Order: sequence, then C-alpha cells, then structure tokens
Amino acid sequence: ENIKDWCISRQLWWGHRIPAWYHKESGAVHVGEEPADSENWVQDEDVLDTWFSSALWPFSTLGWPDIKQADYQRYYPNDVLVTGYDIIFFWVARMAFQARHFTGGRPFKDVLIHGLIRDAQGRKMSKSLGNGVDPMDVIDQYGCDALRFFLTTNSTPGQDLRYIEEKVEASWNFINKIWNASRFVLMNLGDDFSLEQLDFTHVSIIDKWILKRLDEVLMQVEENMDRYEFALVGNALYSFVWDDFCSWYIELSKAGLHSEDEAVKQATRSTLVWVLSAIVRILHPFMPFVSEAIYQAMPHAHASINLETWPVSFGCDISEHEMRDVKQLLSMISAVREIKKEYGLKPSAEIAITIYDESGALKKPSTQLAAILRFMGHANWLSEDLCEEKVVRAIHEGTLAVALAQVVDVEAEIVKLRTQKEKIQSEIKRAQGMLNNPNFVNKAPEAKVAAEQEKLRNYQKQFDALSKQLETMEAKRNN
Repeated sequence: ENIKDWCISRQLWWGHRIPAWYHKESGAVHVGEEPADSENWVQDEDVLDTWFSSALWPFSTLGWPDIKQADYQRYYPNDVLVTGYDIIFFWVARMAFQARHFTGGRPFKDVLIHGLIRDAQGRKMSKSLGNGVDPMDVIDQYGCDALRFFLTTNSTPGQDLRYIEEKVEASWNFINKIWNASRFVLMNLGDDFSLEQLDFTHVSIIDKWILKRLDEVLMQVEENMDRYEFALVGNALYSFVWDDFCSWYIELSKAGLHSEDEAVKQATRSTLVWVLSAIVRILHPFMPFVSEAIYQAMPHAHASINLETWPVSFGCDISEHEMRDVKQLLSMISAVREIKKEYGLKPSAEIAITIYDESGALKKPSTQLAAILRFMGHANWLSEDLCEEKVVRAIHEGTLAVALAQVVDVEAEIVKLRTQKEKIQSEIKRAQGMLNNPNFVNKAPEAKVAAEQEKLRNYQKQFDALSKQLETMEAKRNN
C-alpha cells in the first residue's frame, strides 16, 4: 500500500551498467544481457545504485559463482551482518533478495541492527550543527581501546548511542585499572613463572571465591554475547574486573603472597595468572591492543592472543555456604573501614568486633576468615558477646558490632561536646537578645524576624541533642 517507484539509476563513473537497451530507430526497449543484433541497440549509460553491487558482497567475495570453492562451502551463509537501521531497506533487503535469487539461500544467519551515534544532546551529528566528533582526536586523547570499549558496550541493539566524553574517559580509567592490576600480578610472579607451574592444590577460600566468580561471569558473558547484548557483557565485565578482581581479590591475595607456606604462595600466584589470563582473553574483542600487550607480558602459550582459545570454566569446588561466608567477610571489611572513617580512627587502628546472624544469634569466627579480617581490616573477631553500648552496621546476612568505647575517646568526646554546647548556648543567648529587643521585632522586616526565630528553634534543638549526648558520655565515664 502506498508503494512508490524508486529511482535505481545513478550517473556515476563506476558501477554495474543498467542492462537496458534502446533501439536506434524504433526506440524500443530491451532488458537483458545483450540484444540479438547489438549493432542496432544502444545501452543506457547510467549505472545501478551502489547498493545493487554491495548486495553481491556476501557471496561474490567467496568465489561465487563457483559454489564448489572451499571458502564458499565453509563460510556461506555468513554468520552475522552488523549494520545501522538507516540502511535496512537500501542494503540489507537488497542483499537478502539477491542472495535468494543467485544462491537460493539467505546471505546471513543473523542481522544485528545498531543505532546511530548522536551528540550528548541526542542530535544527529552534522556539519551544519558543528557537533561532529573526530575519532582520531578521541584516540589521541584516550586511546583506541577506550573509544572501542565505549562504543561496543554503551548501546543496546537498535538504540541510538549518545557520545558523552565522560563515558569515554571512564573506559580509559577502566583500562588503566586493568593495566595496574596486571603490573601487580607480574610483579608477584617473578621472572621465571611459567604455565607449567600452575598449581591449585592449596587454594584458599578467597582463591576459590574469585575462581567461582570468574566462572559465573564467563557464563553471563557467553549467554549475552550469543544474544549480541554487548552492553550487558560490558556491565558484567566492568563489575567483575573493577570490584571483584581489582578492588577485592588483589588486596586479599596479599595475605597468600606473603604466606610462609610456599604451596599457599604458589596457589595464589596460579589463581592470579588464571583469572588475569581469562580477563584479557574475554576483553580482547573489546580492547585488542591493551589485552595483547598484557598477554605478551604474562606467561602465555601462543605468539599472539589472537591464537588463544576462549576461556573455559575452572569448575571451582566451593560450596554455597563458603560463597556466603566470603560475601559476608567482604561486607565485614567494608563495615569496619566505614566505622573507622566515621569515627576518625586510623585504618591501622586495632578494634574488636562481634558478628550476629540475621536472627540476632552470635556467629562464631572461623580461623581462616578471622585471619583475613585481621590482615585486611585490623579487626579482631571475638567469639563472645559485647555487653557494652555498641556501634552496629548491617552486613551481608547479618550485623557487625563494635563496642562504642573502642571507637570513641570518652574524655575527648566530653570536652568536644562541652565546647559545642557552650558555642550553641552563646548563639541561643544572642538570638534571644535580638528577639527580646522591641526595636528589632517592631522595625526589622518580617522575613528577618522570622529567620531569627527559626534560627533560635534550631539552636535549641541542637542544644538539647548535645546535652543528651554529653549526659550519656559522662555516665559512661563515671561507670
């Protein structure tokens, strides 16, 4: 319905000549390869639209019309065509019907339609608006891999992508994070570490946790890669690499690397190599240059990462209970650091904690996890309940408690509260003096008087709160 004729001819110096012939005398039209008496016919000088020749690409590049050629037999139909939605009619449809006509089959198994790149405001990039971005300028500033990772992981199929420089910079920061992590791994391997030395016999619960997390992420990546959901792949990899591997495992691995047991050290080194090797191979399609550089610096099996196989699942033997324990441990370390920061304690300050499960029952410490907590958080996990006033934080599947006396210097807090109370008291006195002055109340603008009344109410609330805190601290000191 409402279909209109489409002009297929172009006046170009190249292309496929239109197979239309005009008789020199009668003006009759012949459509075909050549008329019978070609000397009486003249071929149209125009060429077919470029898309007609482009449509031949899926099979003409593979040896067609000789369909017995090895390339044609192996690669046709092609796996996937990636293209924008703006040329579905011009290119994709033409490839489909020409392939059907000339080969009797489809040219591709899948067609992935992506959107257009727009500016930060969602406008189409154009010369008239002057909002175009030169990719070479971006590459000069952030590198090719940062731009590639941004483009491949920040859009969903069929949706337009807004070019936002801060996101390219975030990709650049992500690459730097991976680079620094690889330097840490290489620094702790030594010069003679080889793939033959990989030994996972004495892996710790932390080693098993990161290996299991890698397996989980690998499964997510494979599922979403098969569905062309590259944004989901990017999110999964970013979270795993930045949070689980760089922020947590590399820090936690220091305990194993500094162990006096050589078998434990070797298990930690092996885990670092296994995980980093898998990371660079998974990321290679998204950031080929950095991943190749890291691969070459690591113990590797091939001349190039391009010859490597896709990572396989480690198949780590770790129970759900152990995974929950590690998740709780990580949240414990975060809670301890948060408390120290809030109360102005040094990160190296030693404190004692207790852990309670979701039902409120005291959780006994495990030797291995307690040792990691001491190493990472300078916190001693107690097996007995705290009877004192506590500072409590929610953690994974439970709560963490610290005796208030451990994080607060009672005498110093009393002095601090008294000073604050005296300051607020003087402000209350000043405000009351102004509001008790008839000249101020009667002559000042209403807004000014109202503002001063509001200040007085706030000062009084602060005074009452400080008085209550001071009373609590003085009672604690007297006890």
